[in-house]
Amino acid sequence: MIVTLIIICEVGFWVLLVAGLAARYLLRKPRLGLAILLCEPLLEVLLLVVTAVDLKNGADPSWKHGLAAVYIGYTVGHGHRTVKWLDGHAAHRFDGTRLPRPPRYGRARALHEAKVWLGTLVAAAVASALLLLAMWYVDDPGRTTSLKGWLHTAWRAATIHGVVALTYALFPKRAPAPRERDEDRPLTKA
Repeated sequence: MIVTLIIICEVGFWVLLVAGLAARYLLRKPRLGLAILLCEPLLEVLLLVVTAVDLKNGADPSWKHGLAAVYIGYTVGHGHRTVKWLDGHAAHRFDGTRLPRPPRYGRARALHEAKVWLGTLVAAAVASALLLLAMWYVDDPGRTTSLKGWLHTAWRAATIHGVVALTYALFPKRAPAPRERDEDRPLTKA
């Protein structure tokens, strides 16, 4: 049941996102679009409540409960960025607004990657808090080993992402040198 609800929440996230953006840009009703987009966190609250009720009713903590915690953490850490990114694409498509691109070179790119990594840290922290609460709630270390595994998975993902983000700071990509225009080149005899 939990896995089905995770799938429903993910599909619901995209349905609400498309509906909110359609209201905002196709129907030209930005307040309605915002109201629809603000309903998205309710999906995570629903998933959290159903997971807690499932554990309260005596379900053995399993990978499904861990996946629910990681999913909620990811949505908290990266959901806003996803909505903002797609909103920018919709604005570009329907209003002609120029879509800002992330920086490509140097320190600016490293700072951008660090901000994205902070979202992953938030995701890991939220997932960890939910997993620890579930382990405390169940209060049986023998039954919560799968939840401990999800704790390690969340922080392993955050560590790998952190290392990748750090490479942008340690080995920054340099902007290509400006090309010399043909009219600026000196004339040479062949």
